[in-house]
Amino acid sequence: MTAQLSTASIVKQQVVFLLLEAVELLDLAGPAQVFSIAASLGAPYCLHFCGNISGVRSAQGLFLGGLEVLLFLSADDLILVPGVTLEQLSQPLLDVATCDWLTDAHNRGICIASICSGALVLGEVGLLDGRRCTTHWFVVDALQQRYPMAQVVDGVLYVRDRGIVTSAGIASGIDMALSLVEQQHGARLAAEVARHLVIYLRRNGLKG
Repeated sequence: MTAQLSTASIVKQQVVFLLLEAVELLDLAGPAQVFSIAASLGAPYCLHFCGNISGVRSAQGLFLGGLEVLLFLSADDLILVPGVTLEQLSQPLLDVATCDWLTDAHNRGICIASICSGALVLGEVGLLDGRRCTTHWFVVDALQQRYPMAQVVDGVLYVRDRGIVTSAGIASGIDMALSLVEQQHGARLAAEVARHLVIYLRRNGLKG
């Protein structure tokens, strides 16, 4: 039987993807598909795709336009930061306005999650200091060297630590997104989303 949720008593949640130049498409598409399917099954998710400019070009060359401005969110909302190419990591990733937006969101208790090299975005804001975190195996050393106050964990799919969630390379963003759906709406819905995606539900991460 397909899982369906009643939204009558559940607070509507904004799921905001922060898109930066040279975003990796699967980092974006995998988690977006998880939350989109969950919404189609009755979870009260509303997806937004935001940036500090109206459009970016993905790492694969696809132009993504019509991005929303950086939204003011409530404490129940969620921000996801997909990764970018290695070339982008050699320079600052954020402007002042975006950095301030993420900092303010974190200070107000909004959960912020990264996929793959998106962890370096969170590190740039200072959100990984004193926290366990992870990223793609190829940039684990770079993350630790660049942000020595972070407690970088290798060999796990995702890490959850006090409102900050980080995931490893690319497809593990799907695992992380499923874990967030399960945490918020239960194992039955998460299992149904996984069935729609034709993937296994549970590949565990490290939870704080």
